Amino acid sequence: MSHLKSTTLSWIDSHAHLDFDRFDDDRAEVIARAQERGVKKMISIGTHISSTLRAIKLAERYPQVIYATAGFHPLYMDDDHDHGWSQLEILIQHPSVVGVGETGLDYYYDKTPPAQQRQSFREHLKLSNRFQKPIVIHIRDAFDDAYRIIEEEGVTAGGVVHCFTGGVKECQRALELGLYISISGIATFKSAKALRQAVPLIPKDRLLLETDAPFLAPTPHRGNRNEPSYVVDTASCVAQLRETELAQLAHETYDNTLMLFNLDKMDFSL
Repeated sequence: MSHLKSTTLSWIDSHAHLDFDRFDDDRAEVIARAQERGVKKMISIGTHISSTLRAIKLAERYPQVIYATAGFHPLYMDDDHDHGWSQLEILIQHPSVVGVGETGLDYYYDKTPPAQQRQSFREHLKLSNRFQKPIVIHIRDAFDDAYRIIEEEGVTAGGVVHCFTGGVKECQRALELGLYISISGIATFKSAKALRQAVPLIPKDRLLLETDAPFLAPTPHRGNRNEPSYVVDTASCVAQLRETELAQLAHETYDNTLMLFNLDKMDFSL
C-alpha cells in the first residue's frame, strides 16, 4: 500500500462532541490541529437540547468546517428530554443542523429505562423522516431491538450506525436496512476482533470514519483525550484492514459523508 502522507489527503470526522467541556480550554487549537492534519470538516453531535445549541454555535462560528446535529442521546435523557420535543423540532430545522440524533439504544449502562429509550428512538426516526435529515444511531448491546425499530419506522433520509461495535452479522443487517456504518478508534484495538473482521465487508460507498471525541482515542493515543485530528490514525488502521490505499479510503469516506449529510448542499446554501 501507498505511504502517501495523510496531510495531503482530505478527511471528515463524521462524529465528535466538540461542545463537551473537555475541550473548553483549547477548543480552537483542537480544531486547528484537525485542519492542519487534513480534517477539513467535522460534525459536532448534539446529545440533548443544550448540547445541540452549543453545537449549532460552533457550526456558526466555523461555517463549512463544523456542522451540527440535534437530538437526545439515550444515556443523556435529562429533564429537558420530557419537555424538549417541540424545541428539538425547531433545532432540527436550523440551517447548520445536518442530522437527527445522536439517538438509539444503549443497554450496557443502567441509566435510562429501555422502554423510554425505545420510545425516544422511534420519535427521532419519525423526525428524521419528517424533516428529511439523516439519523445518527447509537447502538450498544441492543442490536436486535434497534434494528427491529429501524425496520418498523423506516429511514427515508438515510442514517448511520455510528461507532459501530458489532461483528459480521450486525454489519450485514445494518447494510440490509440501507444504513451507513461509521468506524471509530475501536478498530485500532487488537481486542476488537469481531469489529475488525467486519470492517473489510463494508461496501466502499457505505463507510464513514469518526473519532467520537473526546472518547475512544485510537492507538497510538489510547488512554488520552480523543480529538478530530486522530481520525487519520483510525483511517490508517482501516485502510490496512481493508487492504486499500489510504488515498482511496480518504476519497471514499469523504464523499460518503458529503452525500449522507448533504454537506455539499449545505456549503452552497451558506
